[in-house]
Amino acid sequence: MNKAPSRISAARRNAETILNQSQQRQASFKQDQERQRDAMMEKTLRLRELRLAKEAEEKAEAEAAAPASAAAPKARKPRRSKQT
Repeated sequence: MNKAPSRISAARRNAETILNQSQQRQASFKQDQERQRDAMMEKTLRLRELRLAKEAEEKAEAEAAAPASAAAPKARKPRRSKQT
Protein backbone atom coordinates (compact mmCIF):
# COMPACT_ATOMS: atom_id res chain seq x y z
CA MET A 1 0.00 0.00 0.00
CA ASN A 2 2.90 2.30 0.56
CA LYS A 3 3.85 2.35 -3.13
CA ALA A 4 0.51 3.71 -4.39
CA PRO A 5 0.81 7.16 -2.75
CA SER A 6 4.42 7.52 -3.92
CA ARG A 7 3.35 6.75 -7.51
CA ILE A 8 0.62 9.36 -7.30
CA SER A 9 2.96 11.94 -5.81
CA ALA A 10 5.61 11.19 -8.46
CA ALA A 11 3.04 11.53 -11.23
CA ARG A 12 1.80 14.74 -9.68
CA ARG A 13 5.35 16.12 -9.49
CA ASN A 14 5.94 15.22 -13.14
CA ALA A 15 2.68 16.86 -14.18
CA GLU A 16 3.47 20.00 -12.20
CA THR A 17 6.95 20.14 -13.73
CA ILE A 18 5.50 19.91 -17.23
CA LEU A 19 2.87 22.53 -16.38
CA ASN A 20 5.50 24.91 -14.99
CA GLN A 21 7.65 24.49 -18.09
CA SER A 22 4.66 25.22 -20.31
CA GLN A 23 3.78 28.30 -18.31
CA GLN A 24 7.37 29.56 -18.51
CA ARG A 25 7.37 29.10 -22.30
CA GLN A 26 4.10 31.01 -22.56
CA ALA A 27 5.41 33.85 -20.40
CA SER A 28 8.61 34.03 -22.43
CA PHE A 29 6.62 34.07 -25.67
CA LYS A 30 4.41 36.89 -24.40
CA GLN A 31 7.47 38.92 -23.37
CA ASP A 32 8.97 38.44 -26.83
CA GLN A 33 5.74 39.58 -28.44
CA GLU A 34 5.67 42.63 -26.18
CA ARG A 35 9.26 43.54 -27.08
CA GLN A 36 8.54 43.12 -30.79
CA ARG A 37 5.43 45.29 -30.56
CA ASP A 38 7.33 47.99 -28.67
CA ALA A 39 10.14 47.93 -31.23
CA MET A 40 7.61 48.25 -34.07
CA MET A 41 5.89 51.18 -32.36
CA GLU A 42 9.23 52.96 -31.83
CA LYS A 43 10.14 52.41 -35.47
CA THR A 44 6.75 53.70 -36.62
CA LEU A 45 7.04 56.82 -34.44
CA ARG A 46 10.56 57.52 -35.71
CA LEU A 47 9.50 57.13 -39.34
CA ARG A 48 6.43 59.33 -38.77
CA GLU A 49 8.62 62.07 -37.28
CA LEU A 50 10.98 61.86 -40.25
CA ARG A 51 8.10 62.02 -42.72
CA LEU A 52 6.52 65.01 -40.98
CA ALA A 53 9.87 66.82 -40.87
CA LYS A 54 10.38 66.17 -44.58
CA GLU A 55 6.86 67.39 -45.42
CA ALA A 56 7.39 70.56 -43.37
CA GLU A 57 10.70 71.20 -45.12
CA GLU A 58 9.13 70.68 -48.56
CA LYS A 59 6.25 73.00 -47.63
CA ALA A 60 8.68 75.70 -46.50
CA GLU A 61 10.64 75.36 -49.74
CA ALA A 62 7.43 75.58 -51.77
CA GLU A 63 6.32 78.69 -49.88
CA ALA A 64 9.72 80.29 -50.38
CA ALA A 65 9.60 79.56 -54.11
CA ALA A 66 5.97 80.64 -54.52
CA PRO A 67 6.40 84.40 -53.80
CA ALA A 68 9.28 84.64 -56.27
CA SER A 69 7.21 83.17 -59.08
CA ALA A 70 4.08 85.08 -58.04
CA ALA A 71 5.93 88.42 -58.05
CA ALA A 72 6.66 88.23 -61.76
CA PRO A 73 3.44 87.24 -63.54
CA LYS A 74 3.68 86.62 -67.24
CA ALA A 75 2.43 89.37 -69.49
CA ARG A 76 -0.55 88.15 -71.46
CA LYS A 77 -1.57 89.33 -74.82
CA PRO A 78 -5.10 90.68 -75.03
CA ARG A 79 -7.43 88.42 -76.88
CA ARG A 80 -8.98 89.65 -80.02
CA SER A 81 -12.45 88.69 -80.90
CA LYS A 82 -12.91 86.94 -84.18
CA GLN A 83 -14.47 89.11 -86.77
CA THR A 84 -16.26 87.45 -89.55
